[in-house]
Amino acid sequence: MNIPIRRYKEKMRSKKRSAPLLFISLSALTLLTFASSLYGQTKKDTLTFRVMGYNVENLFDCRHDTLKNDYEFLSDAVRHWNYSKYKKKLDAVARVIIAVGEWSPPALVALCEVENDSVLRDLTRYSVLREADYRYVITHSPDERGINVALLYQRGLFKLLSGQSYSVTKAHKSNRPTRDILHVSGLLLNKDTLDVFVVHFPSRSGGAKASEPYRLSAAQRLKEVTDSLFRVRTHPQIIVMGDFNDYPCNKSVQKILRAGVPPIEADSSDTRALYHLLARKNIADKHFGSYKYQGEWGLLDHIILSGNLLITDSPLSTAEAKAGIFSAPFLLTEDKKYGDSQPFRTYYGMKYQAGYSDHLPVWAEFTLRY
Repeated sequence: MNIPIRRYKEKMRSKKRSAPLLFISLSALTLLTFASSLYGQTKKDTLTFRVMGYNVENLFDCRHDTLKNDYEFLSDAVRHWNYSKYKKKLDAVARVIIAVGEWSPPALVALCEVENDSVLRDLTRYSVLREADYRYVITHSPDERGINVALLYQRGLFKLLSGQSYSVTKAHKSNRPTRDILHVSGLLLNKDTLDVFVVHFPSRSGGAKASEPYRLSAAQRLKEVTDSLFRVRTHPQIIVMGDFNDYPCNKSVQKILRAGVPPIEADSSDTRALYHLLARKNIADKHFGSYKYQGEWGLLDHIILSGNLLITDSPLSTAEAKAGIFSAPFLLTEDKKYGDSQPFRTYYGMKYQAGYSDHLPVWAEFTLRY
């Protein structure tokens, strides 16, 4: 076991041992806060936590699902996928999640390319993540390979209200079905509702232009659902994370979702519009990206949110400066063909490399006032 993982475990055990004392302290604090309010004084506590999005590159188990085309991830298939490699993959994903949280696990983790409930159960119960006590919601999409999206959440910060999947209408009848959009609603400590969407738009297989209608269809479905929340929520708080297979400048983001860069003065944000938290950094730096294709870095993994989450004194808020791409050295390897570095993948083509993923995680830090 490496030193960072051991320290993380010790920290989590320490938290558990101090739980009764923490409960007493919180109870006392609640009484003091209530007493202060009787005299017209208001006291607010603040809490910071991170959220992250991560395409984990084919987190498949070793068993065949008779309803899916998952043959390449069986032990006798071309990838020679087996339990040893699967266990190593679980540990790798867990390590990344812990590292992104800087040893305090992210409150919300949006995952793309997970196969089923089984892999999420193994990830949350039988890896180092078991100390974090995550729960999860996953889609059961019609995707032919069995790829789904999921959200891990910590119950102490996010009380699950509902989880729902939205299917994406096929651009043409002959198209293969794609991944569903996951919508999860939960209560924060201040009793406000937070709506989180996890997406994995259709790939660029066949060419970016030829496949664009499929992503536009997925973006339109997402826009319909977020628009409905703006209509029914008095204080809409929306976060969208996932692999769009498109860049911030593409039509799915710019024309359909209308998620542009936040205004320079964040407090002037339109509270009923969507903004792209990483777009400005992507425009300013051509090397700012979560995925590398033919030597060029690009931002395929996005964090998009409702405008009120950019207003400084909102109950829940973040800022462009508090978001980024997690590009720790252990997630990168030498790019021998194009130079510099590239994500350290699990597979390069069909060659097993024992890495992490072909994508880098994206993250944002939020402040909650309650």
